[in-house]
Amino acid sequence: MNVAEKYKFLVDYFQKNNPDAASELQYANPYELLLAVVLSAQCTDKRVNLVTPALFAHLPSPFELAKASYEEVYNLIKSVSYPNNKTKYLLGLGQKLVTDFNGVVPAHLEELTSLPGVGRKTANVILSVIFDKPAMAVDTHVFRVANRLGIVESSNTPIGVEKQLTAHFPESVLSRAHHWLILHGRYVCLARKPKCDVCGISKICNWIKTSI
Repeated sequence: MNVAEKYKFLVDYFQKNNPDAASELQYANPYELLLAVVLSAQCTDKRVNLVTPALFAHLPSPFELAKASYEEVYNLIKSVSYPNNKTKYLLGLGQKLVTDFNGVVPAHLEELTSLPGVGRKTANVILSVIFDKPAMAVDTHVFRVANRLGIVESSNTPIGVEKQLTAHFPESVLSRAHHWLILHGRYVCLARKPKCDVCGISKICNWIKTSI
């Protein structure tokens, strides 16, 4: 099966088996999702979802966040990974949203990545989930699954994987394809002990053939 056929197989499979794939982060607006994604770096969505209700209640918009103290933010997010750095990111993010964007989450990659704590992956999540733009966020799960399946060639960097996935997945499903791959990596194609025996796409996987 060539690469084009693999992509078609994936689209057909996931449209049938997980047509409504979406982020597992809980949010009500672009600002909340932006904060949740920043907090989710090297942290589980489950942990982030435990933290964000109080965070959003105390700091419901960039305007409150921009005025918050370090201690206030830290105490709200201290149970996530790297709370010191993330506190600094959130404070800077809130201030920049207010001063540069009048409190509105921007809809362009360059503007999003100008925000503290927002890299290309986070920006692509916002673009695809909030603004329904054809963007592919590549995290460790997406990177692992794409390489194991063999749907990217010789890509050792997230941006290299992103470009190939963006080029091959139909634009109409690209935003969902991110969720398809991340959820598959999170629950089936695990880093250490992948569940190949229950994997519905194992027939197109390069890794399982070389690891048996």
